[in-house]
Amino acid sequence: MEDPILPEPANLRFLRRLVTLLTATMILGVLGIFVLLFLRLQAPSITLPEALTLPSGTVPAAYAQTPTVITVVTQDNRILVYDPTSLEIVDEIEITFGK
Repeated sequence: MEDPILPEPANLRFLRRLVTLLTATMILGVLGIFVLLFLRLQAPSITLPEALTLPSGTVPAAYAQTPTVITVVTQDNRILVYDPTSLEIVDEIEITFGK
């Protein structure tokens, strides 16, 4: 006795294709989120102006510039304040955390 192979109903075929499409869309979405997180969460490197000179042994951690002042925060917890026209240090502030 031979088992007859029944054709797949149209609505079942549609549902199967819909689930496959949804799975592919979810995989691409999750991969896209991972790529965006990877690109956005990378730590940017600090680029200082060429003419700005730091004291020897100083490593910059942050840099900010306004029309009236340039500031550089160093990794050894100091803020160096520069004059934007002469690019000379006008003030140095020691940062202390809690006492």
